[in-house]
Amino acid sequence: MNPGYLFGTYQPGRSLLHRAPVGLKIAGLSVFSLAVVLVRSMPAAFGFLAVAVLAALVARIDLRLLARSLRSVVLFAAVFAALQWLLYGPAKATETLVDLVTLALAAIVVTTTTQVNDMLDAFIRWITPLRRVGVDPDRVALTIGLAIQSLPGTVALAIETREAARARGLRHPRAYLTPFVIRVVARAHETGDALQARGIGDD
Repeated sequence: MNPGYLFGTYQPGRSLLHRAPVGLKIAGLSVFSLAVVLVRSMPAAFGFLAVAVLAALVARIDLRLLARSLRSVVLFAAVFAALQWLLYGPAKATETLVDLVTLALAAIVVTTTTQVNDMLDAFIRWITPLRRVGVDPDRVALTIGLAIQSLPGTVALAIETREAARARGLRHPRAYLTPFVIRVVARAHETGDALQARGIGDD
C-alpha cells in the first residue's frame, strides 16, 4: 500500500510527544478540539493553527508524509469552506477552513507519535470496569483496531478504483462508486471470514 494514503502513520521517535503518556495525549487532543470548535473568532482560529503546527514541529513529523496526509483533508475543507463562503461570506469560510485543517493536523500529531497498540491497550484499561455490566473490553478494542486499520485500505481502494475508471476513459462518479462499494463489501466479508476461522466473534 502506498504510504501516501495513510493518515497519521506512526513514526518512531524520541520527541517529547512520543514519550508522553497515551492518556495525556488523547485528553489533550480532546480539550484542544473542543476549544477549536467552541471558540469562534478569526484570531483564535489562526492561534490554534499555530499551536498545532508547533506540536508537529516538536514531534518532528516527516513533512512529506504530513503533506500527503493533509492533502485530502485540505481538499474536503476547501469544498466545505466554499459552501460557507456562499452562505455566510469570506470571514466564516476562512475560519472554517483553518479550523478543519487545525483539527486534522492535531489528530495527525497524536497518531504519528502514538502506536495503535498503545492506544488500544489504554482504551482496554479505561473500559475494563464496564465488564461488570456485560461489556467485553477485548472485543470492543478489536472492533476499534479493525476500524483504524481499515481506513487507509478503504482510502487506497477508493483511489485505485477511481484511477482505474479514469484509465478506461470513464469520468462519471457511478463508473467508480459501484466497483468501489463492491470491493469494500468484499474486503469486509474476507475480514469476517478470517476472524471466524480463528474463532473470533463466536458466542
